[in-house]
Amino acid sequence: MAVMESLLQFLSTGTLVLGALLLLVLYLLSSGSRSQKEGKVPPGPKPLPLLGNLLTLDLKRPFDTFCELSKTYGNVFQVFYGSKKVVVLVGHKTVKQALVNYGDEFEDRDILPGFRTISNGLGILFSNGENWREMRRFALSNLRDFGMGKRGSEEKIIEEIQYLKGEFDKFEEKPFDTTQPVNYAVSNIISSIVYGSRFEYTDPQFTKMVDRANENVQVFGSASMMLYNIFPWLGPFLNSKRIIKRNLLKSRAEMTKLITGLLETLNPHDRRGFVDSFLIRKQNDEQFGKKDTHFHQENLLVMVGNLFSAGTDTTGTTLRWGLMLMAKYPHIQDRVHEEIDRVIGGRQPMVEDRKKLPYTDAVIHETQRLGDIVPMSLPHKTSCDVHFNGYFIRKGTTVVPLLTSVLKDPSEWEKPNTFYPEHFLDEKGQFVKRDAFIPFSAGHRVCLGESLARMELFLFFTSLLQSYRFITPPGVSGDDLDLKGIVGITLNPSPHKLCAIRHS
Repeated sequence: MAVMESLLQFLSTGTLVLGALLLLVLYLLSSGSRSQKEGKVPPGPKPLPLLGNLLTLDLKRPFDTFCELSKTYGNVFQVFYGSKKVVVLVGHKTVKQALVNYGDEFEDRDILPGFRTISNGLGILFSNGENWREMRRFALSNLRDFGMGKRGSEEKIIEEIQYLKGEFDKFEEKPFDTTQPVNYAVSNIISSIVYGSRFEYTDPQFTKMVDRANENVQVFGSASMMLYNIFPWLGPFLNSKRIIKRNLLKSRAEMTKLITGLLETLNPHDRRGFVDSFLIRKQNDEQFGKKDTHFHQENLLVMVGNLFSAGTDTTGTTLRWGLMLMAKYPHIQDRVHEEIDRVIGGRQPMVEDRKKLPYTDAVIHETQRLGDIVPMSLPHKTSCDVHFNGYFIRKGTTVVPLLTSVLKDPSEWEKPNTFYPEHFLDEKGQFVKRDAFIPFSAGHRVCLGESLARMELFLFFTSLLQSYRFITPPGVSGDDLDLKGIVGITLNPSPHKLCAIRHS
């Protein structure tokens, strides 16, 4: 009797398994026929069960793998992060067409598990829909009010340059790591706009906030975080998630303390910075009983975190690339010094000098191009089904616009993998814009701090080159300075030290 029951149970289980397999086959056949009706899906390497194409990818530098895969599969192809489909866009024409001409279709952000940890769908960087639109409009309007990219910002930057020079001088022309002083200086610009005041470089509250933000940027781009985003169940076993959570809690506590201090002294008729504007709007919405408002404490904390991190890391990283490249290529640094000395002399460089310094401007742009600090952009997601370049991409598909493939597109740049300022100069030595120059991305998700970043890079770089000559330490040659970089969300220069020699 027991044997009969076991046999019946086995047959029942087998029937269920066969039924499940039959349903799976029918689903795959129906989805395949549906895909054929909807359009051809992008090509790509064959995925393995569960792992997808992970064994094909260099998890530390996935953008390098994508560039190689594009040679086989073209400018629009798909890979699988585990079971998750990701469409990669390669080359200037393809990326620009998607982000600009199909801006609405590709505007959504793919909020990965790691990003959701710090944003929960709020703020600007990792949000979608009405919250993203409302916060972006508010940020753009108010950041302009506080001088972002205008004369007010120029004065703040020029003031901060003097503090940064003071830090450089403390090293007395001996080798030092530029990371912290440069990041503190750049961070003070966005801090003065957000909070209404700068911080001393010796303020532990400030320095720890900057250091944590920079650590997060590195951890978020690590291979272990990529694995967490693909397999969230790995979270408890990964140190990267613990680091992010620890830094998040500490930074939120510090931001809350700063915001509370501003709230206690808030004057609706005298806004000191972005936080004041947000708090005033929040109070107005509460006063009128607006229930569906996006102006609440959680959104403010995420917004301030977005602005503080993005406003520090990208510009600071680019500036450090620029100083390192000057030490690596002294003949280019000589030409920058000559132009600055001839045109400006000893007075403080101003934004209006940019047009009179075409070679210096070309060097800054070439630093952004070759430095390539956001090689993969932040991931996008299709907001609807879209037919693009002959392929069908379903709504909700993750999309990676490969910015490195634009900044180093061989069809657009004469020497794509070489530091060559002439990319931005015409035959007469005058500066020329290039359509394939999109370090700030393009379309609806273009960096909202672009105008501020451009001003900072010009004023910091020109002022520092006016005052110093940057050289490698004794026993180190320019050839020893590695251009491969350290990958996080942004691509940072490899660890190095420079000597800042006072320029006479």
